[in-house]
Amino acid sequence: MFDGKFRQSVDATTAPIGRWLVRVGFSADVLTGSGLVFAGATAWAIAEGMHLWAVVLLTLTGLHDLFDGPVAKASHRASQRGSFFDSVSDRLADATLLGGVAFYLTAHGHGQLVLLPFAILTATFLISYQRSKAESLGLVAKGGLMERAERMILLGVGLLASAIFIPVLWIMLVLTSMTAGGRFWRVWHAAARPAPAPTSPVRVRRHRGRIRRRVPRASRH
Repeated sequence: MFDGKFRQSVDATTAPIGRWLVRVGFSADVLTGSGLVFAGATAWAIAEGMHLWAVVLLTLTGLHDLFDGPVAKASHRASQRGSFFDSVSDRLADATLLGGVAFYLTAHGHGQLVLLPFAILTATFLISYQRSKAESLGLVAKGGLMERAERMILLGVGLLASAIFIPVLWIMLVLTSMTAGGRFWRVWHAAARPAPAPTSPVRVRRHRGRIRRRVPRASRH
């Protein structure tokens, strides 16, 4: 949702901070890598049941993810390699965080509920894959109720109190699955539309030593 509807507002807010971070010596790759480290620390805090510390560490993880893009733009070093690194790191961070959740549920005797973070992770990866595949086909697959920013915010809310932790995980699963289903529906219908007809090529004909360009006349029908 943030990526689809509020991206311009977010970019306008984060751009000045991104320029400041560049001036003090940060790079986008450093922020991406350190964000992954903080994600690992957050997962450890979740697994150990230190959920208030996990909220603090999760906030720091989110800030790294928020500012690596503006830093890349401000430093004029945005590249395919950086984008690839960021995308892979995001997926690994998601798996690490939900792995910490699974460990916590196992350690506290929640039995089959350990499958809940696994189901959330499956829907999360499906959302990411659908966007990647759609963009490779020239289609748009952004937006939805539960993108990465919303998932991290909701996880943070669940970590605030043990009484709401598992219910929040169920809400995450439902909303994430709805987002994946919505993206599939939009891409499915967009892909069913006929591709635009190719434009008529410009024919080149040689005439008495000169090259004359001949453009087909447009049909009047």
